[in-house]
Amino acid sequence: MSNYRDDQILELAEKFKALSNPNRLRIFMRLLSLCCIPVSTDDLEEEIETKGCACVGDVGKFLDIVPSTISHHIKELRRAGLIRMERRGQRIECWIEPETIKTMGAFFSLE
Repeated sequence: MSNYRDDQILELAEKFKALSNPNRLRIFMRLLSLCCIPVSTDDLEEEIETKGCACVGDVGKFLDIVPSTISHHIKELRRAGLIRMERRGQRIECWIEPETIKTMGAFFSLE
């Protein structure tokens, strides 16, 4: 059946629930493109490395979403454990933890 414990399933459900909103999914995908790069390893498994973080203002560019809505959705993504945030002066930077991508990717793997 499944190698996942109930607490792991609940955690994944919260992540997927957060991503079920189209705007949050767009924001998450934007963060992926701004902050993460896939890296192939010798054993052909794909790894994810961070290339930095993005300012909350940069995340909203080209998404046609007002800043207050971006802020709300980013807080929901953080609450679900999909992203991390840190204030640096007047900037609020956010990024996706590589472990989050690995966990979600492993869920969909055929192994």
